Amino acid sequence: MNPAILQLPFSNQKSVAGVVRYAWICFTLGLAPLSMVAAENWPHWRGPHADGSAPLADPPTTWDGVSGKNIKWRAELIGQGSATPIIWGEQIFIVSCEPTNRVATPEELPNPADRPPPRPGYDRLTTEPNNFYRFIVTSFDRSTGKVVWQKVLAEAVPHEGHHATHSYASGSPTTDGESLYVSFGSFGTFALDLKGELLWERQLGKLTTRRGYGEAVSPVYYQGRLLINWDQEVDSALYCLDAKTGETKWKADRDEITTWTTPLVTEFGGKTQVILNGTRRIRSHDLETGKVIWSCEGMTENAIPAALRYRDAAIILSGYQGNSGVSVPLSSQGELGLDGPVNWRTKSGNPYVPSPVLVGDHLYFTKGLTNVLTVLDAATGVPILEGQRLPGLAVIYTSPIFAGGRVYFTDRNGNTVVLQPGPELKILATNALKDGVDASPVAVGKQLFLRGQKTLYCIEASE
Repeated sequence: MNPAILQLPFSNQKSVAGVVRYAWICFTLGLAPLSMVAAENWPHWRGPHADGSAPLADPPTTWDGVSGKNIKWRAELIGQGSATPIIWGEQIFIVSCEPTNRVATPEELPNPADRPPPRPGYDRLTTEPNNFYRFIVTSFDRSTGKVVWQKVLAEAVPHEGHHATHSYASGSPTTDGESLYVSFGSFGTFALDLKGELLWERQLGKLTTRRGYGEAVSPVYYQGRLLINWDQEVDSALYCLDAKTGETKWKADRDEITTWTTPLVTEFGGKTQVILNGTRRIRSHDLETGKVIWSCEGMTENAIPAALRYRDAAIILSGYQGNSGVSVPLSSQGELGLDGPVNWRTKSGNPYVPSPVLVGDHLYFTKGLTNVLTVLDAATGVPILEGQRLPGLAVIYTSPIFAGGRVYFTDRNGNTVVLQPGPELKILATNALKDGVDASPVAVGKQLFLRGQKTLYCIEASE
């Protein structure tokens, strides 16, 4: 058992029995135990274990957005955004952006000459606006859905457009329980206290994305450091910032193109690795120096799914115009290439936008943007289920989660299928919101949170 669990004040532990139960759940699922406080929250867009699992959560199986069944509350959202909400204690944090009516003067417009030319064959397919946008973070009360505070962190004219299904607020925030960390990419990276007071701000420059499709920078907090993926068409980098001050501890230049992926930070063999998916290479960087520990070829373009840890390996998938997946031992060193020693590789059924979810010893994901399910043995890469359609779902951008012993998949129409894990496809429920959903589900305690296009939903079983 991780000693950190036992070092918490007793008031934060619920009970000794609860601590033991959580440690047993983590042992059963092969997860590294966290403090009970972290485990009972959702501090990162992929949950407390950064793999989509919430071992202590037990949200409802059924709900309905029309009848209101098990919908505890709905909160109106300002602006646009597909960033996943995060939760700490009784606060829900959401980032968004909204256009203003303020049209930029010629002097205020970004200078096209300052933007590097696109990669050959990858002309920009979007048009930048000429009006100002507001970049906003909002805190909601978890019990009522009422706004606790709201802060405009930036107001700027975007230098690029974005994909029709994208927005200027797609990077999810994160928290260490004391501060909130938000990155709007080109429009600034910020730290606030949980009352909404600004602690620091960093401007890391303007990103140039593939075909001008937009940004999605989700910061990752780890032991006083903030990791920022700055992959773009030119001058890609991984930043490590001091979480207290925002100052750069190191910057690792990366021979990479736009990825839209989030770092995985994990410890192994006395060293902490920062693992990033990538089109040209998957790379593991040393947390202390930024130097590459190991790298591996074979991903597809538009690498989006985040890496996750399974026991002593990192599993990484990509699925745009092709399929590639690999399980890399964390003990690896140097360049592994396309045929180096890895645990397994897969070439079918991999996701494009969604990240996979770990369910014990099994990996759940859907093909491309479709509802076609694959379940792999995480140790061997051997399919348990393959090519199974999830009826009731269409195009999927959200990443699935595992909570209450169930797997939740949500599509862009706001429909959610709840599965019973096992060797056969067993659907427990299909639920509808009648609202578009691109942000991933969040499960904390007895509640499930879904961010729709204009509404945040708190789903909780009625007494």
